Amino acid sequence: MPMPAELPSVPPLTDRFGRRITYLRLSVTDRCNLRCRYCLGPDARFVPRAHLLTTAEIAQLARAFVACGVTKIRLTGGEPLLRTDIVALVHALAALPGLAETVVTTNGVRLVPLADALRKAGVRRLNISLDSLRPERFRHLTGRGDLAAVLRGIDAARAAGFERIKLNTVILGGQNDDEIPDLVAFAVANGLNLSFIEEMPIGRVDRKARTTYYPNERIREELTHHYPLIATTETTGGPARYFRIPGTETRVGFVSPHSHNFCGDCNRVRVTADGQFVPCLGRAGTLDLRRILRETPGDTDRLHDAIRAAVDHKPAAHDLDWLHPLVRPMSQTGG
Repeated sequence: MPMPAELPSVPPLTDRFGRRITYLRLSVTDRCNLRCRYCLGPDARFVPRAHLLTTAEIAQLARAFVACGVTKIRLTGGEPLLRTDIVALVHALAALPGLAETVVTTNGVRLVPLADALRKAGVRRLNISLDSLRPERFRHLTGRGDLAAVLRGIDAARAAGFERIKLNTVILGGQNDDEIPDLVAFAVANGLNLSFIEEMPIGRVDRKARTTYYPNERIREELTHHYPLIATTETTGGPARYFRIPGTETRVGFVSPHSHNFCGDCNRVRVTADGQFVPCLGRAGTLDLRRILRETPGDTDRLHDAIRAAVDHKPAAHDLDWLHPLVRPMSQTGG
């Protein structure tokens, strides 16, 4: 997929609160090979394939955002590695002048055949979801997952030589909260980072499947009985607050949309798998970029103007409500 050598020069993206937007989370599919309880219900519905962005449309969008000052793109899903063209797509995006980093979030199931190709295509860092180290519990939490396959995927990623691999873990009260120290020990033993992410009330998940909210502050307190945690100002450009474990390569991060609101310095926007621009994960407003791409293909000025107008409506903060969760599927938005 050829890319022009230079990008047009346009003013950087800044919202009305003075926040500079440099990070795009781009969902490339809403399909997934798992059915995690906090993300997809057993009767998950997906958008028609004709509504999903094509490879060329994703490339055009990425180019527009980078031209506006985005320096980091994270490819998400659903499960992004289900796209048959994912390696070619990564290669095209990683070649964009001005894009400092192309990263991927995956459930790890398809990493064995793809890890090495993704690294060679330009992925610098990889996030892998892992909520349990117990096979039966893992299958229960993911609906159908095979823990052994994910662990093999982690090994393949380590062998591929990514600059950093980070595990993402959602702790659910009464379901996997007893594995907190074990998950950190696994990260330490394998030279990985790990981030605990608080569950969010987003998606068409049956309320009965929602579990007791488990705050990151409680996780951090529990970990202090097992590991010394040293606060650090290090960042990967996202919302995690990191702590070092002395004597190891591991950083433990906490993404805390409830207990420690991070909206004040939010630098992120999202595009869903069907081309909806989402200025804020925790708000309902979107803008249909797919329509613009298909009505006026190649009109970069219109695309830039639309992106800027949407960023100007980015709210000051999210509004997460457990009693009235957003119905927009997390699998489509990409987290």
